[in-house]
Amino acid sequence: MAETVGPEMVGPEIVGVDEAMEPALALIRGGDVVAIPTETVYGLAGDATNGVAVARIFEAKGRPRFNPLIAHVADFAMAERIAHFDPLSMRLAKAFWPGPLTLVLPIRADGGIHPLVTAGLDTIALRMPRGFGGELIARLGRPLAAPSANSSGRISATSATAVAKDLGSRIRLVVDGGATPVGVESTILKVEEGRVRLLRPGGVAAIEAEAVAGVPLSRGAKGVEAPGMLASHYAPGAAVRLNARSVTGEEALLAFGPKRAEGWRDAVATLNLSASGDLREAASNLFAYMQDLDRSGASTIAVEPIPFEGLGEAINDRLARAAAPREISLPTK
Repeated sequence: MAETVGPEMVGPEIVGVDEAMEPALALIRGGDVVAIPTETVYGLAGDATNGVAVARIFEAKGRPRFNPLIAHVADFAMAERIAHFDPLSMRLAKAFWPGPLTLVLPIRADGGIHPLVTAGLDTIALRMPRGFGGELIARLGRPLAAPSANSSGRISATSATAVAKDLGSRIRLVVDGGATPVGVESTILKVEEGRVRLLRPGGVAAIEAEAVAGVPLSRGAKGVEAPGMLASHYAPGAAVRLNARSVTGEEALLAFGPKRAEGWRDAVATLNLSASGDLREAASNLFAYMQDLDRSGASTIAVEPIPFEGLGEAINDRLARAAAPREISLPTK
C-alpha cells in the first residue's frame, strides 16, 4: 500500500530492504527508477545503459541535462568494462571501494553507458557502493546511474521518509534502509598525469586519500567536470548564513560543538550537529537537520562555524553551496 505524503499527494511505496530486491529489479528492468539507500545518501537509481531510464532520473529530479551523473558498479570487472584505469586511480579504488569514493576516469567507447549519463563529457564518474545498492547492481548485471534522491538543488535525503516527502508521486518505490551512515555524498577525485585533483569533498577525507595516493591533493575544477559541482546546490527553502556567531529571533540555528552563538535562546529552533564536536556525527546529521530547521518557519538558517579538517571540508562544501546565490528557482516540494 502506498503511503500518503502531505494532505493531497500520494507518495511512493516504501519497502524495507529485506523485501525490496525483487520489486526494485522489476522496475529497473522495465526502465523505471527506484530510490535506494547507500552508505552516503539515498540515490535515485536507473539503468545507466538505458536512455529512457536515465531521462526519467533527470525528469524526476528536475536536474539540468548538463549536470553529469555517477555510474555505480558492483565489482572491478564491471568498472573496467566502462572506464580506463591508470595505476594511481586503481590504487585509490582498491583502497576505498566499496565505499564513499567516486573516481572520474576516461570512458570506454564500447562501455555501454548512455550518453545522457556523462552529459557530453569524455569521462565517466564511477563509484562502487556498499550494501543494498551493490547487491542490486550485481543482480541486474548492469551499472546504475544514481544521483541523490531529491529535487535538483535541494537538500539530499538521508532517510526514506525524506525521499518520499521531496519526490512524492514522481517515483513509485523507495527502498528503506534506515538512516544513511555517512550522511554526505561521496568524495570525487580525478587523476591527471600522476596528480590527484579533489573535485568534491565527501565521505572519504582528503587526508585519507592523500595517504593512499602518496601525493597531496590539488583543488579546483574546470567547469562542471563531475556531479555535485554547481555553485548553488543542497539548498533548503530558507536562506543560509554561515559562520554565525550571533543569532536573531527570526533565524533557526544549526549548531556545532559545546559553545553556542550569542542569542541562541531566541532562535526559532536549534539543532546541534554534534554536541561533542565529532565531525563524523555532524556529517551524518547534516542534511536531516537542515531539513528539520527548514520546516521551522525561520526565514534564515544561521550556521555556527565548523572546522575544515577531515570530514569538515565536505560539510563546509555542502553548506557553502546551500548558502550560494540561487541562479535558478528551486523546484517546489
